[in-house]
Amino acid sequence: MSSAASLSVRLDPETLHPALWLGHQFGRTGADAVATGFPALDSELPGGGWPRRALSECLLAHPGIGEVRLLAPAIVAAQRADRLAMLLDPPADLCAQALGALGIDASQLLVITAGSGQAGGDSLWALEQALKSGHVGVVVAWLPPRTPAERMRRLQLAASRHDGAAFVLREPAAADRPSPAPLRVMLEPGGADLLRLRVLKRRGPPLESPLQLELQAVLSESARRRAEVGAGRVPRSLRPATFVDLARA
Repeated sequence: MSSAASLSVRLDPETLHPALWLGHQFGRTGADAVATGFPALDSELPGGGWPRRALSECLLAHPGIGEVRLLAPAIVAAQRADRLAMLLDPPADLCAQALGALGIDASQLLVITAGSGQAGGDSLWALEQALKSGHVGVVVAWLPPRTPAERMRRLQLAASRHDGAAFVLREPAAADRPSPAPLRVMLEPGGADLLRLRVLKRRGPPLESPLQLELQAVLSESARRRAEVGAGRVPRSLRPATFVDLARA
């Protein structure tokens, strides 16, 4: 081997440590990724899917824009592998029929509502213990607003011992605060059964353009047409309320 080639090998970050990579490369995850179910998204994630042994942050303004449909393939994959799927503090009651349409066995879901205590302390403690347990195949947790950075570091450390995908759903303002999660994505509605996804952070070069993902349809045809019409409509400002004194009318 020539001295130039030898120098090239020595300077390759991956030969020094698997956690190192060049800026134009994807970082190696060290474990098989969990397929997202969306080939366009898989191609933009290091390892070709959701990372194992790490947190994946999904930021969204409000629930119900398609986040469950986005994560459904990962939940289904865990259940098919006879691994437990856990949902922590979902913001609304779950519909077994809707979950079943996505392939999720609702009878095999562990749903925990623990969001009591200051700043969601009970919820964060339950999530940390679940990640450390090694008994859960996939975790989806809705975190309380403004979760402290120190708690996020503890969750990421716990996730490093979790052999599966771990998703935390947070408010969009969290994007302005640092996070130890190696993957952060912003979710935005893109229309009827469409989700716009922006990769804010990944182990690799930045992704300049958002991805448009087509979700499994759950709307009726008439509801879909209404959503398509409303997607491009600018909402009108509400008029000020007028007080009417009925006693003098």
